[in-house]
Amino acid sequence: MAHPRDPDRRAMLFGGAAIGTAALTGAAQASGALTQTFQESGGKPATPVEADDTGRPTDPPPPGHYTYRGRSGPGAPVTPESERGGWVSSEAAVARKGVRYKGPGPVPFDPLPWENSDSARAVTQGLIPPIKPLWNVHMRDPIICLGGDGHYYMTGTTGDNVWTFNDGIELWRSPDLKRWDYLGLVWSIEKDGVWEKQWRVRKGMPFRAVWAPEIHFIKGNYYICHSISRSGLAVLKSTTGKAEGPYVHAFSPEAPLKNGIDATLFADDDGAVYLTYGAGDEMVRLKDDLSGYADVWKPIRFETPDPDPTHHNKKCVHRGFSDVGFEGVTMFKHEGRYYLGVVDRFDGRYSFALTHADKPFGPYRGRYESVPCAGGGNFFRDKEGRWWCTLFGNDNETPFREMPGIVPARMDAQGRLVTDHAPRRL
Repeated sequence: MAHPRDPDRRAMLFGGAAIGTAALTGAAQASGALTQTFQESGGKPATPVEADDTGRPTDPPPPGHYTYRGRSGPGAPVTPESERGGWVSSEAAVARKGVRYKGPGPVPFDPLPWENSDSARAVTQGLIPPIKPLWNVHMRDPIICLGGDGHYYMTGTTGDNVWTFNDGIELWRSPDLKRWDYLGLVWSIEKDGVWEKQWRVRKGMPFRAVWAPEIHFIKGNYYICHSISRSGLAVLKSTTGKAEGPYVHAFSPEAPLKNGIDATLFADDDGAVYLTYGAGDEMVRLKDDLSGYADVWKPIRFETPDPDPTHHNKKCVHRGFSDVGFEGVTMFKHEGRYYLGVVDRFDGRYSFALTHADKPFGPYRGRYESVPCAGGGNFFRDKEGRWWCTLFGNDNETPFREMPGIVPARMDAQGRLVTDHAPRRL
């Protein structure tokens, strides 16, 4: 998810012995003052709670107070009217009670001025080819995988305002990356969640939203990993072997696996499956049936830092720009080489920094901007073996904003995955 990295990412959060039902209940009751202040402020953070970013349990907001939709819904085919528009949501926009929007149909809640945010400099400067959204639907962090039935499946962060809440995980299916059928809400926080049901204080406001859910087809079944900011990570599994689920926790339903955001799974060709998250600082191997940990969390080694501050988000300053990136990790393997991608800012572009190694835990080397403006998603190969990188438009250089898209990619002579500018049709 394209959001600030959660604090204390290496800390285990809310283990079974660390917090019990009574503690949760007491903390929630103690949060009445927050809810009252929240009501009085009209939904905006207000002193003194605006500084409260602890993630402590709190009451839900009053019924009807949030007017946003918790789902993005089916969406529609892209038209000339919608292909250069979209949404621009951010915590700053939420504080002003609105989003920037350009497109057809009803205007979403409290629109703010568009401010020419679709400048498309990445296209005009030749960094990426001209692209259009795959589908006209409000989505951040799109993930696409090729399923066992020959269909492509897509998940992402959805809903009107994911800085406050959403309903859960929505799913789309396509036979050809062109037409996308809506399979609905396949996992609901309220109906299917366990620890996820608890509202928490984030930036002084009641918060409960699934961020960056990722669908993966592994060992003949579908898995979705997700995260909730200020709470932690989970891995879900389909109980039917179908992408549409239903989904339950693969393990640890009673507590988050880790504090952090942007969980991802990586399946090696030897059958090993790994879980990592956030900035890709550490990783754990899972049991062969993905029912728990097979080992302990271990650091991922990175040996060739890039000291250029224009290639990093300001969040990396405190570590001397030694990070691969700051959020949105992804992993894949090609011809025996492991690739680790982590989102960072390259001259303001929201892109994957990509590195490679000979072993899953590294050491990783050779950091570079892979596909400009394509971060917070994943790399995948289509049925013809062609590489693509998902893009949702999270900076002012993209041709559209917060809609799912894909950029063609290729492996160059040095084994680097880069933008493919050759004409390509879906």
